[in-house]
Amino acid sequence: MRVLPSPIERIWQYLTDSEKRGKWLATGPIEPRVGGAVQFHFLNARLSPEHVPPPEKYSDHENQSMMTGEVLEWHPPTRLRFTRSEPGDHFSEATFDLSRQDEDVLLVITHRKLQNRKAMVGVAAGWHTHLTILEDVLRSRTPGAFWRTFNPLEEEYERRVTPDAERSR
Repeated sequence: MRVLPSPIERIWQYLTDSEKRGKWLATGPIEPRVGGAVQFHFLNARLSPEHVPPPEKYSDHENQSMMTGEVLEWHPPTRLRFTRSEPGDHFSEATFDLSRQDEDVLLVITHRKLQNRKAMVGVAAGWHTHLTILEDVLRSRTPGAFWRTFNPLEEEYERRVTPDAERSR
C-alpha cells in the first residue's frame, strides 16, 4: 500500500504503459482487456543509476527476467488484476486497486496464490522495493539501487511473515 501524488489517471499510466512502468517495475505489453496477455521484462539493475549486483541467491536476476500472465480485470483507472507466471507452471494473482485519497491516490497491491512462504517473503520485499522506486519517480527523486533497498526489506519480511502464513494463503 502506498499513498502517491495524484491524479489517479497518472498512476494508472504508470501501471499500464510499458515505458512508464519500466521506470519502476518492468517493461512489456499489457493488452488492455480481460483475457489480454501480460508480459513483463524485469531489469531491476536499470531502475536506478546506481548499480548494485543482486545477492548470490538472486544471481539469475542479474540480467533480464520475464513474467507472463493474463488480464483478469481491467477497470481504468481504479482496478487492474492479472495472473503472473511463477516457477513450476504456477500462476499467482496480482491486484492493483487505486482510489482517491484527499489530494493523493491510494494504491493497494494484493498478491495472492503464491506457492509458499519463501515466495511470500520475496514478493513482499519486491513490491515494497518497487513501490519505493515508483514513489521516487513520481516525486522526481533519483531512486536508490534496487538490491540495496530490497536486501534489508527481505530480511525484515523474513521476520514478519510467519510460518503459518503459508497455510492461510
